[in-house]
Amino acid sequence: MIDVRLQLSVNDARRRFDLDIAFATDAPFVALYGPSGAGKSLTLQAMAGLLPVQAGHVRLNGRALLDTAGGVCLAPEARGVGYLFQQYALFPHLSVRDNIAFGLTSWRRRLKADDAARVDALIESFGLAALAASRPATLSGGQQQRVALARALACKPRVLLLDEPFAALHTTLRRELRAELRELRRRLGIPAVIVSHDPEDVMALADEVFLLDGGGVRQRLRADDPDLRAALERSP
Repeated sequence: MIDVRLQLSVNDARRRFDLDIAFATDAPFVALYGPSGAGKSLTLQAMAGLLPVQAGHVRLNGRALLDTAGGVCLAPEARGVGYLFQQYALFPHLSVRDNIAFGLTSWRRRLKADDAARVDALIESFGLAALAASRPATLSGGQQQRVALARALACKPRVLLLDEPFAALHTTLRRELRAELRELRRRLGIPAVIVSHDPEDVMALADEVFLLDGGGVRQRLRADDPDLRAALERSP
């Protein structure tokens, strides 16, 4: 069960944006769908502990990651969250192997034997063995995404957060990686939350969809809802 209730504000000299969002779901794969500026990425960042929250909570299977009323605010590394950033945020000076190892909460320059074994296993499972010593700049978009996803999984997360994971990829590769991601989530058995404004991402992956606009949830739909595609196409 993912249970989220968040209130926060972000602003600069020109604009203020208020996020006031609530949703709870048992769905294995959840999509937050809506136009740019709807509050989708802010929601993921707040869930991961990367943004200050004025009021609310984030609970995962009954465990409070955040509860402002109860004084709970776990550090990002203590939340058990795997986060795939929209632009992947790989470290350009590190190899594929070191980028993946950096995702371990106990990461050091010299990994413990069990941590090193986990990194090796992730490299193999994502088909990155031949690229382990390569730098991100030499990789294709799909390869970079696999590295970023392996890094997100290195800390054995309890939930996976995916911020527009296919935005930088061409159509054919997007289809291939959607299928890979769907199978990966099923194999891991952990819930995932994806942010997207592409109806095809939602139709291919999500079990439940929350339509966002203006910083809040406007509609909730299941994947088997016959009106899902029409609702996605109507969304601003």
